Amino acid sequence: MTKDELKTKKVSAISLGCDKNRVDLEKMLFLLSKYGFKIEQDVQDADIVLVNTCAFILPAKQEAIDNIIEMEALKKAGVIEKLIITGCLPQRHYDELKQAFPSADAIVKLRDNKNIVNIIEELYGVPKTKCAESYDRILTTYSGYAYLKIADGCNNVCAFCTIPRIRGSYKSVEMDELVSEAKLLVSRGIKEIILVAQDTTRYGVDIYGKPMLIALCKKLIKIKNLQWVRIHYAYPEMITDELLQFIASEPKMCNYLDIPLQHIDNDVLKNMRRRGDEQFVRGLVKKIKTLYPQIKLRSTFMVGFPGETEKAYKKLLEFLKTARLDYVGFFPYFREENTVSFFMKNQVSKFTKLRRLKGVQKVQQKVAEQNAMQQIGRIEKVLVDYFDEENGVYSCHSEILSPSVDFDVKIVDNGNVEVGQMLEVQITDFDGNSFKGEIK
Repeated sequence: MTKDELKTKKVSAISLGCDKNRVDLEKMLFLLSKYGFKIEQDVQDADIVLVNTCAFILPAKQEAIDNIIEMEALKKAGVIEKLIITGCLPQRHYDELKQAFPSADAIVKLRDNKNIVNIIEELYGVPKTKCAESYDRILTTYSGYAYLKIADGCNNVCAFCTIPRIRGSYKSVEMDELVSEAKLLVSRGIKEIILVAQDTTRYGVDIYGKPMLIALCKKLIKIKNLQWVRIHYAYPEMITDELLQFIASEPKMCNYLDIPLQHIDNDVLKNMRRRGDEQFVRGLVKKIKTLYPQIKLRSTFMVGFPGETEKAYKKLLEFLKTARLDYVGFFPYFREENTVSFFMKNQVSKFTKLRRLKGVQKVQQKVAEQNAMQQIGRIEKVLVDYFDEENGVYSCHSEILSPSVDFDVKIVDNGNVEVGQMLEVQITDFDGNSFKGEIK
């Protein structure tokens, strides 16, 4: 096959896992598109399919495996020609994948993402092309926002987490490169940049000798036509008064902060190897709620960690009722190999974990609904994400609602609504899952 013949092939991808993993895939898709491949949304229209996997916890691995098996079936049926596995699963289970999926044409470790074009050339027997690295991307999000991955890896080494073994130590991206990438995204119509890393608040420590998240944000908010900058995954101990004041006072900074807290009980936090204790966590939440009430808080908690007693679980329930966090995600503990917690005694039964999961979800749902009802009557600027065909309305998100993870705002088209547009709406109702808004 010649190089020109190879360039007629069509490529599609399945994106799994976190937003950081999504950014990696978007950069690979750009390299493939720049080479000449046509990128297809539907895998059944493609010749080559990438399954970009997650390996953080068991359900993520199972989802990845299910998708690989499905693509294997398409290959066996002659619908696709090549199956390529990328992402975190090859990094964590390379040898097992080679053995389990011999029909996969390539299993790509993270360090080889940049070589994706050469990998495909080799599969088709085409001489390798010299490909320059690029931070450019083909976006897979809705047209108004994009994620900006400011660092990879993690140094926190929580007892339950597989990320340091998969992604390595914390590595910040040079600030100038991030600003250039953001400018490119904005030039293509992006109005909101969402900063992501395993720990955004530690950005810059490894290359500049001190945290530089605020300095980065100050450069980003100067970009013309960029409307919002949102911070996800802020580690509690690194949240300073300076950062909170900056978020609250800068118009382009979303009054929103995602702080994974994980638990409230001291013994559980200590066993998790979290640095802050109960007093610190309560104090941080109280400070933000009291001094910066405009900043909406999202968090994540785990139930069923080894040694979590019924008393510790009930303390978490009490905290959720009193802290009144705006948005919370929960997940049960999964016993992952090569983590400290894998070897801990007092593992909690699956039944107990699921019972506790339902309990915290029920409590937080009530809190979230009560918080949401307080938004009725407010006028909010929203970014139009997509047209919801099922309900015949547009789905949007506001400054205090992160896309895809929080509630959305549904609006009816007045004849002038476009995806990617920013509008002012008045919040008129909340149905338990979505706000209803009327265009002003």
